[in-house]
Amino acid sequence: MVDVKAKLQEVFQLQKMHQHVIKITCAEERIEKLQKLKVEILAQAPAIIEALQQDLGKPAFEVASSEMLSVISEIDYYAENLKQWMEPVEVPSRNEGAQAKIISEPKGQCLIYSAWNYPFMLLFLPLIPAIGAGNVCILKPSEMAPATSSLSVKIINKVFDESEVAVFEGGVDVATALLELPFNHIFFTGSTHVGREIMQAAGKHLASVTLELGGKCPVIIDEQVDLEKIVPRIASGKYTNAGQVCLAPDHVYVKENQLEEFVRLVGEYIQRSYFENGELTKTDLSKIVNERNLQRLEGLLEDAISKGANVRYGGEIEDRRFYPTVLTDVSLDAKIMQEEIFGPILPVLTYTDLEDVINQINARPKPLGLYIFSEDQSVVNSLLSQTSSGGATVNDVLRHMLEPNLPFGGVNESGIGRYTGIFGFKEFSHERGVLYQTPVGSNPLETFAHAPYKGKLEMLMQRMK
Repeated sequence: MVDVKAKLQEVFQLQKMHQHVIKITCAEERIEKLQKLKVEILAQAPAIIEALQQDLGKPAFEVASSEMLSVISEIDYYAENLKQWMEPVEVPSRNEGAQAKIISEPKGQCLIYSAWNYPFMLLFLPLIPAIGAGNVCILKPSEMAPATSSLSVKIINKVFDESEVAVFEGGVDVATALLELPFNHIFFTGSTHVGREIMQAAGKHLASVTLELGGKCPVIIDEQVDLEKIVPRIASGKYTNAGQVCLAPDHVYVKENQLEEFVRLVGEYIQRSYFENGELTKTDLSKIVNERNLQRLEGLLEDAISKGANVRYGGEIEDRRFYPTVLTDVSLDAKIMQEEIFGPILPVLTYTDLEDVINQINARPKPLGLYIFSEDQSVVNSLLSQTSSGGATVNDVLRHMLEPNLPFGGVNESGIGRYTGIFGFKEFSHERGVLYQTPVGSNPLETFAHAPYKGKLEMLMQRMK
């Protein structure tokens, strides 16, 4: 039987020696590797779809549109821009005659943990900037999506030598063993609870971290908007992947006079999207990942009902599929309003004063996303200026993550660090400041700072006025 810790140590040392070779690769060499990865992903497309259907019952369209397209698009974006990003950036120097430049260099040895809800995308998406920035990497896929994990190993081994990129499957024992190694940077996607453990472990080696976590992403609807136009955007964002999305709308705030129309429109969306002749269309709704998470959602629903919530749609469970659900009259003391739902249950709350909504948002940890639906710029500005979140989308949900020119990530309990586009390249790079001083003797002020100092203090104080 293979000694996992010994193998980890072996590969870690192999990559430690090889990182300096990878560091000096040019943009064309790194792009070539990413393009090779793209070719292999496309070749394995049917197998990727099958693996994700096996692990999560995920609809084939969702696999292609969210898991695969995100990765392919990011590779294409790097192919277009990486050479420019790698160029040293000259900045103004306040040292007379000198030049100042910022040079991006790889952080070195990186560790990437992926999550189970998007087990393919969340493994490969951070790998792209890691490779683009010139790092060596060890990947740890989620053991809760075994078919996708196994296929990911096959793809990685086909494209990369283990001296550059290696994959280790396994459970908590492997994840913990990896944290004992002195990586330069750790990238983790998952829960806030585990994120804290990752950060503590990284502190032992003074490794930098990127933590992609989550939180209770609220939706705030201004009463002037057209509900018929916006409800499909909200409902689609909520029920995609059965709500198992870190950026999914967690709960919605509507004005009292909008409540019934909003609930009706969400119900109509659920019926036409997930049902046919009164029967759930299982091919269009992902499963809850396992029984433990299914029981957690059942517990949240039961607790909410016990505290006065009304189930307006859904609530049933079939073949580990939790029907898209809408709740009203939800108590703020209910567990479902205290923790991230991460499932297809949508609490709909009412408000009369926007300040009350702002206060409720600010009373919770800062969310990963904030969603505002309003045509009134003063309302938008008020919500953005008086709250904080990792990112925000106005008049839609989730979309800010798909914009490569925007940084994506959380803040405080919803995460640390940024990625996608150039922000991912920067996240996996060390920006090294380099000053090119003038030749010795060419600067008449050079010896001013040298001892002896007699008579110089007065001159120095005069310069500071």
